[in-house]
Amino acid sequence: MTDAAAQQKTLKDRLFTILEAGKTEDRPSAIFDAFMVTLILLNAVAFSAETVEEIYAVYGPQLEAFNVVSVLIFTVEYAARLWVCTEHAPLKRFGPIEARLRFSLRPAMIVDLLAILPYYLAMFFTIDLRVLRLFRLVRLLKLARFSPALVTLRNVFVEERRALFGALVVMMSLLLVSSTLMYFAEREIQPDAFGSVPAAMWWALATLTTVGYGDVVPLTVLGKLLGGAVMVLGLGMFALPIGIIATGYVNEAHRREFVVTWGMVARVPLFSKLDAMEIAEITKILESRVVPAGELIVHNGDQAERLYFISSGEVDVRFRGKTIKLSDGDFFGEIALIKESTHQADILACTRCNLLLIESDSFSRLMRRNPELRDAVIEVADQRLELANLSEVGDPAIEQKV
Repeated sequence: MTDAAAQQKTLKDRLFTILEAGKTEDRPSAIFDAFMVTLILLNAVAFSAETVEEIYAVYGPQLEAFNVVSVLIFTVEYAARLWVCTEHAPLKRFGPIEARLRFSLRPAMIVDLLAILPYYLAMFFTIDLRVLRLFRLVRLLKLARFSPALVTLRNVFVEERRALFGALVVMMSLLLVSSTLMYFAEREIQPDAFGSVPAAMWWALATLTTVGYGDVVPLTVLGKLLGGAVMVLGLGMFALPIGIIATGYVNEAHRREFVVTWGMVARVPLFSKLDAMEIAEITKILESRVVPAGELIVHNGDQAERLYFISSGEVDVRFRGKTIKLSDGDFFGEIALIKESTHQADILACTRCNLLLIESDSFSRLMRRNPELRDAVIEVADQRLELANLSEVGDPAIEQKV
């Protein structure tokens, strides 16, 4: 591979990490995501401002210039994503053209294309500017790419689609029955409002959703009794889809947290030899914590209560003038935990860290169930004690505690 090809490969890999596979600890990826989210939100503000004639009369040229710059940025982003998409593992088995064609048909890429396409079409075709402005609202959909919460909500709708469809059928049936009964009860007294079942649906919809505009109300005794029953039924029926979505969102959040925790555990070398069942058991006793750069994680003299694993990031262990740097896959806090004593060092987060925590009781049970894991922890503890001139290798006190 030539130097130029190698440089192009390196650039492509880096762009792929930033655009498609960025992690929270990757600073360029975080900066890019924050910039794009801000740009999308500013486009929504600019769109709204353009509809105010007084603002557009004064700042029209600036708003148009901002739109042009935004389109250019979105275009570069779209082209860059198409260029690096061949790095996706599922697409590597296809040729460059077929891989990019398949990638361009993904929903997120279609949204990206719709966000910029109307602007370029306006250069060649006569398009009503009002329609063009309407298409700019599509840019808001780009937020889904940068928001895990929106992705989770989308997954909830997909997973609960059958339950939601069932709730929709119940709601539509209730709407039809309510408007039909009210049609027979009120059609002679109020032919304008209840002269047909479709006309009565306006009242039924406003009542079932508890909006209650009050523009149409039943006048007969039977109509009022029916109205009261519809109000009570509406409270339950239209709350049904809300409950389905809320429950689905909680379940999806738990599944996502489990997957993230699983990935973090699997990246720790100490757990690399464990099978899937053992990792699943460990994820149940682990707690995840995000620590910002500069925060003191452990203070000298604190009581040892947990063992810390570094999933990502770097920390400094400072003891008696010595500094030991730990990074991805390392762990700390084991010496004080094993000896059931207080911490003898200050441990500071050098960068933003994703940590996994095991409480002391869970740690003891885990060591008893996994002798190989126990030996590995003791080995690391001995090495660190030797480095700190506190103990000899194979300290029997340590082995006895574990």
